[in-house]
Amino acid sequence: MSLGSLITQARKSAGLSIDDLSKSTNIRGPLLRDIESNNFVNCGGETYARGHLRNIALKLGVDPQVFLTAFEDEQMQVDRSIKDLFVENNVMKKPEEARKVSWKVLATISVASLFVVGLAQIIISNTASVDIPEPIASVSATPSESANATSGTTPSEQATISTGTGVELVISAVRAKSWLFVSDAAGRTLFSGQISQGSTKTFTTDVSLNVKIGNAGGVDLTVNGKKADSIGVDGEVVSVSYGVDS
Repeated sequence: MSLGSLITQARKSAGLSIDDLSKSTNIRGPLLRDIESNNFVNCGGETYARGHLRNIALKLGVDPQVFLTAFEDEQMQVDRSIKDLFVENNVMKKPEEARKVSWKVLATISVASLFVVGLAQIIISNTASVDIPEPIASVSATPSESANATSGTTPSEQATISTGTGVELVISAVRAKSWLFVSDAAGRTLFSGQISQGSTKTFTTDVSLNVKIGNAGGVDLTVNGKKADSIGVDGEVVSVSYGVDS
């Protein structure tokens, strides 16, 4: 679920319209609609965007870190266009004459050049001595693949967070990822962030656990060793509490 969808769902769960949220946050209605559409261009920069997200989260009763984490995940990994890459590397310079060259033509030339270079590397590798190492395939790995290789984690990775014993809650993102906010009876935050699909997190405490789930239909809960009934549907924001007798 995108950040804009999370905000929309939280607003509707709070029973507020765009106009209601605009009045309580002093953020213009059109800008709120842009934010719920994942468009942060008119926010005035990342700093202002984060400020708006904190303001919105507080008015909707959501931990601001939930929205900020989703913002970082979505906005910091936007792919740059080929044209931007050419400008950054000083390959594409503004011509002195008025004639303009289409960036699509330059992109085609670049792809063709890469193909020729790759073909040359293959030919050289096949004719060189066996002691010469071949090109490393991981050089062209995508950002997401590199991140996974670095972290060394798997979708089924488990984590246990404890402030005592007596109440045990296991949350498994079986069908889809979701954001979570978990606290104990003393108000201490045990977890605030996203749980990826296929992951499982375990929480234990002495008295009770309070949980807010941003995508109730995507997760299964096991309370004190017993599988709990479904708490909601896809995209639904649900708050539940469990104690020793649950």
